[in-house]
Amino acid sequence: MSRPEYQAPPEIYYGDAEAKKYTQNTRNQQIQADMTYRALELLNLPPDEPAFLLDIGCGSGLSGEILEEEGYIWTGVDIAPSMLEVALERDIDGDLFLQDIGQGFGFRPGSFDGAISISVLQWLLNAETSHPTSSPPHRLTRFFTTLHSALRNPSRAVFQFYPTSDDQIQLITSIAQKAGFGGGVVVDYPNSKKARKVFLCLFVGGGGTQQQMPQGVEGEDDEHAIFERRREKERKRDISGKRKNVKDKDWILKKKELYRQRGKEGVPRDSKYTGRKRKPIF
Repeated sequence: MSRPEYQAPPEIYYGDAEAKKYTQNTRNQQIQADMTYRALELLNLPPDEPAFLLDIGCGSGLSGEILEEEGYIWTGVDIAPSMLEVALERDIDGDLFLQDIGQGFGFRPGSFDGAISISVLQWLLNAETSHPTSSPPHRLTRFFTTLHSALRNPSRAVFQFYPTSDDQIQLITSIAQKAGFGGGVVVDYPNSKKARKVFLCLFVGGGGTQQQMPQGVEGEDDEHAIFERRREKERKRDISGKRKNVKDKDWILKKKELYRQRGKEGVPRDSKYTGRKRKPIF
């Protein structure tokens, strides 16, 4: 069987103008937001608690903005310098790394509470060069092995991606399992050619219990369903008057501790005034 020709993600060839145009496109923003919210649902993080997440293929930070709104601290990696430059210009909060994920990660073991990735994983299925170590199995093995190490136990990693065949899905899941992950594939709207979305939901550990595999969303048309789910989410926020990132004292202390663990300088010391609400001056 011939070796697949290498195809890099199109974003790697973007100039600054193209990267900005991609980021400013409202359709791209909507798709990215929808997939990020769904990935967070599948990640199933504890509510009202800060977490340190890895955004794999973060681009210009569209998913990162959602993570910030939801109250999470995050770090992003991407292979495209122009997209990361746009992210910096947009003054996002996440730390950014220029990285070919097929070479693996160098993060400390147990660094992250979870990981998400939107529309990236399929690019690891292309051979980078003719050298055997650049083949898709080798790149996938480096990727999943080092990612597994970088995630704490227990945790999850969720990938939305675009496979072109069942063989690709089988290759990806089998290598992920060999790297130590549990989990599998979740398919939303499986009977719709237009709306069908594939997610790889991977588990690290489980604290002595088996993590339950989430279910895909059934139906034919996702446009109305996604709109209704988002509207319901916003309605609940309006009723409660708060987002997930409620900045009470416990939340602030946990977030400051995460910053300290990351080696961030200038984190304010804890005191009896931490998280105290200021009284109105009038």
